[in-house]
Amino acid sequence: MEEQLALYIKEKITVTEEELATILPYFKPIRLKKNELLLTTGQSSQKTFFVASGCLRIFFINEDGQDSTRYFAFENQFATALVSFITSEPSEEFIQAVEDTEVFYITHKDFYHLLDIVPKWEKFYRIYLEIAYVTNTKRLMSFLVQDALEKYRQLLEENPIIVRRLSNKMVASYLNISQETLSRLKSKL
Repeated sequence: MEEQLALYIKEKITVTEEELATILPYFKPIRLKKNELLLTTGQSSQKTFFVASGCLRIFFINEDGQDSTRYFAFENQFATALVSFITSEPSEEFIQAVEDTEVFYITHKDFYHLLDIVPKWEKFYRIYLEIAYVTNTKRLMSFLVQDALEKYRQLLEENPIIVRRLSNKMVASYLNISQETLSRLKSKL
């Protein structure tokens, strides 16, 4: 599993073996059971997670008690409640394992310590933030300009793993539509 994380880091930034040997010990492995919560609303997000296997879901619950999924992280992706991670303020989001999942985590303190001791980690962080910004902006734009069918088609084109691996309930939550609407969309395609 650690080799998987090392390969991911090396794909994003050019690091020496010495730098990599400095970075990797800050990441700790944990195994999560399906539906296990890593973060609940009101807690400060003090960890960021690299998914080695399985899937994490970042979601919030609206005032009507409905959950809305903001992000799914599958293998070789990072996930955290980023606003809370950056600001140390209480999170409005939950992080949940939606399958049995293996992750590496790094604490906020250690992540920022790496910024001080490994100069190339700054570039890694910039890339991490750029990926998060683009992902979140595309999601926001889809909510503002696309109807349900367009959102579903885009999901099938850009991220079909969500539809293949997750329940209709989770997919509907991600698209911000009802399960009934999702069933109708699936029958049209």
